[in-house]
Amino acid sequence: MSKQVITRRASDNEYLHKDFHGALSVGLEYLDEHYGEEAVRDYLRQFARSYYAPLSQRLLEDGLAVLQEHFAAVYRTEGVSPRIARTPDELFIEIDACPAVMHMREHNYSVSRLFHETTRTVNEAICEGTPFAAELLDYDDRTGRSIQHFFRRPL
Repeated sequence: MSKQVITRRASDNEYLHKDFHGALSVGLEYLDEHYGEEAVRDYLRQFARSYYAPLSQRLLEDGLAVLQEHFAAVYRTEGVSPRIARTPDELFIEIDACPAVMHMREHNYSVSRLFHETTRTVNEAICEGTPFAAELLDYDDRTGRSIQHFFRRPL
């Protein structure tokens, strides 16, 4: 019998990381219980400043279109169709349900009471050092439904 070699790359597979969100939620719960809410925000801020540094740099150079492209791609990967509205100075992103929260709820994972900070704090950190700021206008803890707002900081 001849030997058959199959070559596969990670890019050949559909990208899914849904259980990552459950692990992140447990980590946030641990930080909250042992070190408090600000430790959760500090952790997420530090992570976002590092991991999203290239995105922040592109935001600085090219404006809100960069965030529109980024979030549209992220949500598309997660199987969500966000409603996005952008002007040169503002970007609104609205989702009916957060795919991470819904996955955790469907699989009976604990959802950290501070899970919304993975949106609020991370978005704020992405905007640090740019002319833009972020705010979480609305968030539903049960579904993760949210309205995110990015805007040009007043001069």
